[in-house]
Amino acid sequence: MDEQVLAAMARWPNVPDVYGWLSLSARGIWHLHPDGHGWDASGLRNADASATGASAPDPVGEPITSPQIAAFIGRNYASAPNGQWYFQNGPQRVYVRLDAAPWILHTEQAPQGAPGLATHAGRPYGPVTHWWFDEAGRLFAQAGQGAGMIEGRDLPPLLERLRVEGKPLIRILEEGHWDEWLRSDRLHPSLDGAAPVPLGLLPAGREADRLGFVPKPRPDAKIPA
Repeated sequence: MDEQVLAAMARWPNVPDVYGWLSLSARGIWHLHPDGHGWDASGLRNADASATGASAPDPVGEPITSPQIAAFIGRNYASAPNGQWYFQNGPQRVYVRLDAAPWILHTEQAPQGAPGLATHAGRPYGPVTHWWFDEAGRLFAQAGQGAGMIEGRDLPPLLERLRVEGKPLIRILEEGHWDEWLRSDRLHPSLDGAAPVPLGLLPAGREADRLGFVPKPRPDAKIPA
């Protein structure tokens, strides 16, 4: 974190946390919710949906387009032990609604020429310890930094780079029956020659629990099972 942020935390240690003001989209863009209603952090059902019992869609919010502000948020973005993620804004924690995962991942070519993955905040990501597909075909990764999702435009080239016994993963997926392979945990792709790691299928409705993060933080949120 920035030195001035650490200094502010030490100087004002008891500033209340806030919820509902910031979200991270599936494209890796920070969104501001000026009314503080980015999601229902209290757990109460949205009044507009009370008649049908359905959940109201989460508001999109206003995209943060300033590179300086986005970089500041990214440098001071971290996770709590209970799986909630937050932006440390000076002395105050601003908890983040996650529309896909804590990290949105992009393929990256390092200055030395070594390929890799980078987060939406510009940080190196990996090594990956597990890959996951969900039932919508999105690819997630698990690493020491936390769970990440490959941004859609980066997925096709990454599937070419992931190899199973030397064969591009995309070719295996095109051959069919890949869902059976995923459910049996038989696929162990290697990224750019690294050690092979498992590739599995995320159970529907349990994606965040399996990946270990809280999509909509609340003051009383529990550690994901």
